[in-house]
Amino acid sequence: MNQLVDGEWRTDAYEATGEDGSFQRGETTFRSWVAGSDVPDHVDADPDDRFQPEAGRYHLYVSYACPWAHRTLLARSLLGLEDAIGVSVVDPYRGEGGWQFTPEKAGCTPDRLHGSDYLRERYVAADPDATCRVTVPVLWDTEEETIVNNESREILRILSTAFDDLGNDVSLLPADGDEATVADVDEVITEIYEPVNNGVYRAGFATSQAAYDEAIDDLFGALDHWDERLADRRYLVGDSLTEADICMFTTLVRFDHVYHTHFMCNKQFIHQYEHLWPYLRDLYQTAGVAETVNMSHIKEHYYTTHPDVTPSGIIARGPDLDFEAAHDRDRLGGVAPTPDAAD
Repeated sequence: MNQLVDGEWRTDAYEATGEDGSFQRGETTFRSWVAGSDVPDHVDADPDDRFQPEAGRYHLYVSYACPWAHRTLLARSLLGLEDAIGVSVVDPYRGEGGWQFTPEKAGCTPDRLHGSDYLRERYVAADPDATCRVTVPVLWDTEEETIVNNESREILRILSTAFDDLGNDVSLLPADGDEATVADVDEVITEIYEPVNNGVYRAGFATSQAAYDEAIDDLFGALDHWDERLADRRYLVGDSLTEADICMFTTLVRFDHVYHTHFMCNKQFIHQYEHLWPYLRDLYQTAGVAETVNMSHIKEHYYTTHPDVTPSGIIARGPDLDFEAAHDRDRLGGVAPTPDAAD
């Protein structure tokens, strides 16, 4: 796979699978935190006073296709940060040059800050000697002219906690006094990451039967568990939509269209689950969510960008799903974010 090595773009520098055929996800590189962020206990870092939470100062580089970048788009939308934090959207097709800007393509934008042709140019601008993969999302600081962070879970928490004065009154974490805690949210995010969020990739990019079988067993064991858990509760943690639901949503919304077929996660569709399917529809119908879902970008990216998995580049047509169908999940209680929260 492709990455930067000492600031130079290489197309032969990164191995995505280990000797046993299992998928190995690389570590992200830029891990600073905006001042005022509530850094989780499991993170060995502190907020950096260089990065103050100011409207118009920060910019997100994202792909609509990428579930990790989608997390940050959801947070930006739900928290009412659209005016405070700008966005540039890359092409869903990622070729040998990496993520690129093709503003003439529907749903894509130019690099609205710098006019770059490729996202890797921003990585080299931040670190001329960078040796790393070039991934989305990227949180860019226009004052320091550098990348603050490119780890999706950390950007999600930065947006959730550092920009309270710039958005609406929505919170993606339990409030003080709630039965659920922020630690509960962190625990669930960690619990779903390896078998679900990363599990679909472990299955799709496995190059041995044993590695694939292990990933599939972990994935569907976890989906069965969360389906059962959602039988009598509207959200994963507490009585309101939290970061944990965002992290689950971005995998579930892609599952039936790409992971089931493209990544051979075909034991069961999400729309066949008794509780996960209405849960997914409930989240999709939450104000501010649907507009962040671009299924044409999602399908184009997965079916055309991984020639080792689907060398033909043919984009699968189905399935036809109605994310707007009634879900009846509000009978379980819980508080969904609403536009009124921005008043």
